[in-house]
Amino acid sequence: MEIAVVGPLEFTLGFQLAGVENLFNPSDDEEMADTLRSLLNQNEVGVVVVDNIDLMRLPERLRQQLSDSVTPTVLGIGTQEDNTLRESIKSALGVDLWK
Repeated sequence: MEIAVVGPLEFTLGFQLAGVENLFNPSDDEEMADTLRSLLNQNEVGVVVVDNIDLMRLPERLRQQLSDSVTPTVLGIGTQEDNTLRESIKSALGVDLWK
């Protein structure tokens, strides 16, 4: 399984330096949505990393699809606090690991 990173160049650069090869730098919100929809249908991608700010700008329906996806697992990371990962782990394990 591969890791894909989607976001602006500033976001993906660190992942590129760490050796991640599947990097996508969409130019606008529509291209971002199209890229993420495409990644949901790729069997070789196991994890998709996206900046939380970019996730919040996506249409609600697509955000729900990304949140519900098991393979690939979509992780929103960034500087703003987000409970998406926390809630995903809590629903999968039945335990809140942050407590």
